[in-house]
Amino acid sequence: MERKQGFFSALKEDVVRGLSPGRSRGRSPSRSVSPRSGLMRRRRGNAYHLPQPEAIISRSGSLRPAEALSPLMEGPDPDASDGGDSKMERWGHWMKGQLCRASSVTSSSSSSSSSVFQRSDLRLLLGVLGAPLAPMHVSNNDPLPHLSIKDTPIETSSAQYILQQYTAACGGQKLQNAVLNAYAMGKVRMIASDIETATKVIKNRNSSKASECGGFVLWQMDPDMWYVELALGGSKIHAGCNGKVVWRHTPWLGPHAAKGPVRPLRRALQGLDPRTTARMFTNARCIGEKKINGEDCFILKLCADPQTLKARSEGPAEIIRHVLFGYFSQKTGLLVHLEDSHLTRIQTNGGDAVYWETTINSFLHDYRPVEGIMIPHSGRSVVTLFRFGETAMSHTKTRMEEVWTIEEVAFNVPGLSLDCFIPPAEIRFSSVSEASELPHGERVRTAVAAVAAAATYRAKVATMEKSHDNNINNIVLKMDI
Repeated sequence: MERKQGFFSALKEDVVRGLSPGRSRGRSPSRSVSPRSGLMRRRRGNAYHLPQPEAIISRSGSLRPAEALSPLMEGPDPDASDGGDSKMERWGHWMKGQLCRASSVTSSSSSSSSSVFQRSDLRLLLGVLGAPLAPMHVSNNDPLPHLSIKDTPIETSSAQYILQQYTAACGGQKLQNAVLNAYAMGKVRMIASDIETATKVIKNRNSSKASECGGFVLWQMDPDMWYVELALGGSKIHAGCNGKVVWRHTPWLGPHAAKGPVRPLRRALQGLDPRTTARMFTNARCIGEKKINGEDCFILKLCADPQTLKARSEGPAEIIRHVLFGYFSQKTGLLVHLEDSHLTRIQTNGGDAVYWETTINSFLHDYRPVEGIMIPHSGRSVVTLFRFGETAMSHTKTRMEEVWTIEEVAFNVPGLSLDCFIPPAEIRFSSVSEASELPHGERVRTAVAAVAAAATYRAKVATMEKSHDNNINNIVLKMDI
């Protein structure tokens, strides 16, 4: 009798069987069901019985085009050696292969066949909404402060009390501390809705046709490691953090390191990682109350410190401020709205300064328990990109939207290793400031650093090619400058 499983359930069962063939695992009743379901037959004797690929059926019941997926082997390669290092290396490559397969499935839902660089709004959507970061560094190893009212401002003690209520509402600190790694997969739909200038407003009237659909996968592991892939409109971006450096890979900039300290992914703060969210607001202040969609909420405000802002600035691009607001329900204690705004000043040679203000408002809905932890399974983000300075006639305002749903979430994934969070080799020679994602001619990259990086990297590539010329297992990556 064949049994239908979610993508991640099959993935997790594969890993468990490979690491311990006699070990079995029960399916968690609270785990979300993936729409990317496939059939897998159990192993009989020493033979591997692999099913034929079939059409993928979504949760709503609509059919998607069938996609030929490579078969999954239940366990490691029988012909491979039994060495410990090679075994871990094989499982690292296998896990990466599953991640790439998941992202390819999500990207296949897009009907766009145009070139990646054909539409500037797609680049803007991916640059601004693809993988934004939190305002400042925070670590899951940092303990939450004890609630104290002695010699503590009322705004600070109130914020600490609200965070304790939020932690309890999400499942409790003990349960969250038991999570060593996490996985999430979801769908996204993005659109650049309208552009406002000093003389006219350009609205997107047919939003259903102009929107770009895709999906993402997110992996997290302690301490402070994460990796995300997002496919949209025929393009895909990667971003990750190995606990020491944050990097991104976009089709137009290639792999590059992010300026400033290690910071969490903002998408994780949208309810997917309650523990990191609580620690992010540790030093916040309670500044009042406000109704969000008819629900009374407390407002917590967090400002990035000057040292972090200075570290994130580069060349003519200066990050002036970055403020994060969290709206926590007075009724449930859960986070229902997240707002952050940062202001960038760009000083061109011999010209007036130009300012860019980016504001992202995210609304979280449909909280459901996953293995005892409350996770929002849908939400919406609205982005406003405001450019001002120079003359009044040059002011522009661009509005973008993202609607997202979470298809699958799981915690403590067996077999997830450090290999899944290794950054590309090129990032040590290339760093790009946040202003590089601003549209048109406002992108900033230090030319001197790029030239030095090119010379250093070419010299390294030449050395590697000379010393490993006869080793077919070594792959040399070349960076186009």
